[in-house]
Amino acid sequence: MKHPKRGRLWLNDGSCVRLRPAHKGHVWSYDFVQDRTHDGKVFRMLCVIDEFTRECLAIRVERKLNSRDVLDTLGELFVAHGPPAHIRSDNGPEFIATALREWLGRIGVKTLYIEPGSPWENGYCESFNSKLRDELLAREIFFDLREAKALIETWRRHDNTARPHSSLGYRPPAPQTILPAAFIPPYCVEVAA
Repeated sequence: MKHPKRGRLWLNDGSCVRLRPAHKGHVWSYDFVQDRTHDGKVFRMLCVIDEFTRECLAIRVERKLNSRDVLDTLGELFVAHGPPAHIRSDNGPEFIATALREWLGRIGVKTLYIEPGSPWENGYCESFNSKLRDELLAREIFFDLREAKALIETWRRHDNTARPHSSLGYRPPAPQTILPAAFIPPYCVEVAA
């Protein structure tokens, strides 16, 4: 039997050719995760990660999230971290909205959309979402949205600063730096004297 011809997006082994992150801030990924509070009401989470460092930059938790909320979250992150060179997502309506694409284009951020039905093309974000679900969402009962926001933000900080990642040599993506109380940097000696 003849095998169907594959487009140039695919390699001989069936894997996808995609832009690999080369440095911090090169490629970010974002995606939605959905869960429910104890009363059965749905809430959504927008997870934004830096693919190179594996750091989760934000998890926005709301009952409903639309393209405006995505734009607001990205705007806050761009102010705090600077805009990435590329941002990867699926083809959901929140990610392909005209206002969002135009805004990203004006800033100079290139969009990378994955093929429909191919979540493995957004592997870093899907892996993160899987860990979020396994380590937190499947183990906790959220009685209201405020509790969900607090616990999810606590988990995000722990994941970034303390939890070892096998892909990073069992180190956390953004470990906390603690300076001893008696430490005075050399450039502050004149101020202290």
